[in-house]
Parts: sequence; C-alpha cells; structure tokens
Amino acid sequence: MTTETPKPSSVEIDAVKVKLADSLIGVALEWSEFRDQYRVVFPATELLKCLNAFKFAGFEQLSDLTAVDLLEYSNATDRFEVVYCLLNVDTGLRLIAKTYLNEPDLTIPSATSVWSGADWLEREVYDMYGILFSGHPNFKRLLLPQEFQSFPMRKDYPVKGRGERHNFPVITRAES
Repeated sequence: MTTETPKPSSVEIDAVKVKLADSLIGVALEWSEFRDQYRVVFPATELLKCLNAFKFAGFEQLSDLTAVDLLEYSNATDRFEVVYCLLNVDTGLRLIAKTYLNEPDLTIPSATSVWSGADWLEREVYDMYGILFSGHPNFKRLLLPQEFQSFPMRKDYPVKGRGERHNFPVITRAES
C-alpha cells in the first residue's frame, strides 16, 4: 500500500509568504503557482539575503540547483535563469526560487554559505552554462577538463561541438 504525499495547502504557502515579506522588506518578490507548484522570482542583487530568508522560512534543504539558457525564447528579456529547488522537510512544501542573469556579468554569490550541498551543484552549473559563483570554497570544473573553454548547455553551442573532444587525451583501461 502506498501513501500519497499530501498536497501543500494554500494556508502553508500564505504563511511562508508572510514570513518572507517580514524578513525581506523592500525586496521585490514575484510569486506564481501552477499545478500546486509554487515559484518565486527574486533579484540577483539580493541573492544571499533571499536564500537565507528562504532557509529561515523553513526551506532547509536545497534539493537541486540548475540554470536555463533562455536565448531562443521569444518573450525572454534575460539570458539565463538560475533555479534553486527548495524543500521544507517537515511539511513537504517545495519552492522553486529563481533569479535572472545577463551577459557580460554572469557572477552571483555562492549559496554554499547557506546550504553546503550547493558545492557540486554550482560547479556543474558553471561547467555547463558558464555562470560564476563568487565565494565558492572549491571553484573548479567538475564534469569537464580544466582546459575546456566552452559551456555545452548554452543554446549557442554547436550540437556536434567544436572539435574539443579530439584535443583532450583519453585514458583507456589498459593505460590506467
């Protein structure tokens, strides 16, 4: 027998909104909901202040951190969306917190001071999209060689690559 996870009530999210409004005075938050999924957009300039407030409001787990390249979206005004997927482990309430960045300044503060689990997630976002996280304790490539110069998840990156894979030595099992 499986138990279905109860859907978060609007009362729970309303309480979170009040708590956040009290701790983020003067910060413009844009809320939306779709199919019981709650999203909030906040300014990148207030990133650490907002992330700390989200944690204080009960979202003590960062379950994922990723980015989206909005280059080919016709209605997009920003190039990159940085997405923090948060979870309140006590209530099961989830929150998708987003902020936006544009070139040439793709640097935001690291969330590792709020959630240590942001470490590898931020390194992956850098590897794939080129977004820098200032103050990261171990900022180096995670998935690609240090010499790699491109960011393969960007929409302007060629589908077949730029021939980079032929320039890196591959160690076979026999050699290791």
